[in-house]
Formats: sequence, C-alpha cells, structure tokens
Amino acid sequence: MAQQQIKVGDTLPTVSLKYCPYDPELKNACGIPQVLSTDSFKGKKVIIFGVPGAFTPTCNNNHLPEYHEKYQDLAKKGVDQVVCISTADAFVMDAWGKWTNVSDKVIMAADGNGDFVKATGLVQDLTKVGMGAVRSKRFAMVVEDMKVTYIGVETQFGVSVSGAGAVLAKL
Repeated sequence: MAQQQIKVGDTLPTVSLKYCPYDPELKNACGIPQVLSTDSFKGKKVIIFGVPGAFTPTCNNNHLPEYHEKYQDLAKKGVDQVVCISTADAFVMDAWGKWTNVSDKVIMAADGNGDFVKATGLVQDLTKVGMGAVRSKRFAMVVEDMKVTYIGVETQFGVSVSGAGAVLAKL
C-alpha cells in the first residue's frame, strides 16, 4: 500500500539523507558524504524541494536555478536552509551542485534509497522513461520546526507550485 502524501500540518518524518558539504577547494572531486538527518531541521524554517533527476532539463534549467537566484529573498523571509532532494547518490548531487554553482546556498541532498520520498508519499515510478521505479515527484515544501506549512506538488510537466517564486509568495 502506498504511503499517503504528506500535507500541511503534518510532522516531517525522521529520515537520513546524504550530502557532500560545500568545499570551494574541491572543484574537480567530491567530498566525503555526510549524514543530513531531517531531525536537524528542528527549530528551523527549511525549504525542501524535490526533483525527479539531477542534470535533467527541467530540474537543471528551471527548478534548481530559481532557488539559487532567489536565495537572498528566501533568507529575508526567515528561511534558514534550502535543501534540494533527488533519488541520486551524494556524489551525483555534489557534482550537480558544482555544475550549477549553487555553492553553499542550496544543500544538495541525496535520497539514494528513496527513504524520504517513500516516507512522505512523494515517490513516483518513472520506469516508463528509463529512470527507475523510485523517483521523487517534483515538489516543494516549507517546514517550520518539523511541521509542514506549505506543500506544492506538480501534477503536470514543468515548474509552478514547486518553484521558488511560488514558495516565496507563501512565506
């Protein structure tokens, strides 16, 4: 049975993600992956946005860049962290972050086993396009002290309710 999709008012589940901390000295290699537990979001306002795949056209050209471009506006609204999640590994996410020059503005987190997207009901099966059975839906959520205060899940191709502009309008 599929997990019910997380909604406003729900508590964010405790899940361990992986990421390589931003290090400007490591331009041509990835760092050592570290654990990023969703428990670390306690007491913070965090934007989590999920993408079906790193380096894919919409994710790379539209979704991720908008969060980087609007980072200062989000911070002015009290956002402590912006986290991008994909069901890739930490090395791919780190390389994608370097490719797009997000530096330390966006934490590029890997949900390699799909634990986060499964626990939040934000998983989709993209085997029909060769991307595998466990992929993230395109979404964005605002989490304040572990409570979801906004969730936007795309139902059509493109970026609208999950984009940084839509999230910024809700803050």
